[in-house]
Amino acid sequence: MTDPDLHKNRNPEQASEGIVSKPYVMPDDPEQGSAEALTKELGETRDKMLRTLADMENLRKRTSREVSDARTYGITGFARDVLEIADNLQRALDAVPAEARAAADPGLKALIEGVELTERSLLNALEKNGVKKFDPSGQKFDPNFQQAMYEVPDPSVPAGTVVQVVQAGFMIGDRVLRPALVGVAKGGAKATTAANNNEPNSAS
Repeated sequence: MTDPDLHKNRNPEQASEGIVSKPYVMPDDPEQGSAEALTKELGETRDKMLRTLADMENLRKRTSREVSDARTYGITGFARDVLEIADNLQRALDAVPAEARAAADPGLKALIEGVELTERSLLNALEKNGVKKFDPSGQKFDPNFQQAMYEVPDPSVPAGTVVQVVQAGFMIGDRVLRPALVGVAKGGAKATTAANNNEPNSAS
């Protein structure tokens, strides 16, 4: 049997020797975790906002460019159709020899002047809408602006020079609406770099 007096007489300090105390561990600071999460979320939101703003700016630029192109090049098909009228007016004028014009009676002269006036008015209307006529005579042949129809033996000018224009070319904005049909010189000296001017000259 266990003697109850043994428990009564035990030193309290001796009784406590069998108890091992563990250090108290503080739980994670909830405020610190919340601040980190908010900082991360704020960064992600900021990135999304910047991407959205960049997309909106790109869309604005693209839309502005498309509107500008539509304004400039929207009449391309119509302008090509109108060029046929301008060509027919020019053919009508070319069909009258210079001698016939000089000896023409007042009625024929008035008709010729009326056709010339109509052609000028038509070209002016096209130019107001961004369509310009160009004449590459004397320039070095450039396939970006001209279409060679034949070669002309002409040693007086550098080879590759446009010496005849069969049909005038037209630009719309900075694009070729219709290349000029030309005759190109052959047999002369090669064109120098200084003589190479590929910009189309406008002609009324």
